[in-house]
Amino acid sequence: MPFAASATAALDDSRGACVYSASDAASQRTPTTAPAAAAAKPAPVRPAATTSSGGGGDDDLPAGYVPLIKSLLQWLRPAPRPIEDEHWNDALRRAAWLRGLDDARRARLRTLATRFLHEKTITPIGELQLQVADGVLLAALCCLPLMEFGEVGLEGWSQLIVYPDAFRVQNSHMDADGVLHEWNDEVIGQAWDSGPLILSWADVQSELASPHDGFCVVVHEMVHKLDALDGAMDGTPPLPRAWQREWAADFQQSYDAFCAQVDAGVETGIDPYAAEAPEEFFAVASEYHFSAPDLLAEALPEVAAHLRRFYGEPPAMVG
Repeated sequence: MPFAASATAALDDSRGACVYSASDAASQRTPTTAPAAAAAKPAPVRPAATTSSGGGGDDDLPAGYVPLIKSLLQWLRPAPRPIEDEHWNDALRRAAWLRGLDDARRARLRTLATRFLHEKTITPIGELQLQVADGVLLAALCCLPLMEFGEVGLEGWSQLIVYPDAFRVQNSHMDADGVLHEWNDEVIGQAWDSGPLILSWADVQSELASPHDGFCVVVHEMVHKLDALDGAMDGTPPLPRAWQREWAADFQQSYDAFCAQVDAGVETGIDPYAAEAPEEFFAVASEYHFSAPDLLAEALPEVAAHLRRFYGEPPAMVG
């Protein structure tokens, strides 16, 4: 599926979940769909023309996403429990991406993380034990991509599942001949369009220890959640219509060029897993926005510019 200039495309059944794999020696990631399906590259998209119904407001509305009555019902919510300073400061100490934010954005992130902890259940699996400070850290990392988008990015799901380490999932794919293929993957993250977000705690910690390497599984999976908000996980999040058309055109051009480089064996500096599908290109590029923004700007300047507009400036890379 190409990058969408319109948010009306239906979600492909083969991509109900996006996974972040630990089995690929080159990139530590494999696609959700069967290898044969992943080989096809989408054709370039020509942004579709849209008509305005008048009033001058259509181009300012998110395509495919209309908030319901949430704002009218906010007063019915019980107040979230504030994050204690001790736990917030611990999260800042452990995550360079959080320390690199200015005071205003850090305060905004704390508000979002407070809402996250109020609305989501964090479920450790097996013998994993998470402390209160660990939950605050996970909430803050999940909310990094939402500092400009806002708390609407938390809608549509209610649970964060955390495994001690990489975990196994069963995948299936029906090929064009009607043959069902089933296989197991060892993954470090997974995001269902309307289900839980799942992470490997060991990999979260490993990436925190190397914050400049271009990897952040939490951001990667949260971006899939954002991507799915308009009804299609296609590499284009809910955006004002005019910007969505620009995004689709620029991302498609950059994606096609990137795929050609990967197919030719060219070293791009960006994880080649980004070539698997438009939604993975968006998610991987977002990881680099937060953890290696200079590399992203050099390799994919048009993409980097859109992500700066969407997420705000990347954190200053403090130690």
